[in-house]
Amino acid sequence: MSLTFVENTKGFTRVAVVVSKKVAKFAVQRNRIRRRVYEALRLNFEYLPKKMDYIFVVFSKDLLKMPFSDLEKLLGELVEESKVCYNKK
Repeated sequence: MSLTFVENTKGFTRVAVVVSKKVAKFAVQRNRIRRRVYEALRLNFEYLPKKMDYIFVVFSKDLLKMPFSDLEKLLGELVEESKVCYNKK
């Protein structure tokens, strides 16, 4: 998974999760991966800086069956590694 972020002029935060057909053939699988990532972000990352656009690109189908706690940990490491977050819980 990768994270891209850029400051926006909208005044609020926007998040996108991109899952290609190359990752998961069926739309049901792609949507489930998206929903899991969005939920993990909603529960754990309210401390992300505001007025930013975040794009999470998924490269592996493993997120579909990964335990939710591992997914949260993966996202936390990704955000920490990108140095976009300054104030953690």
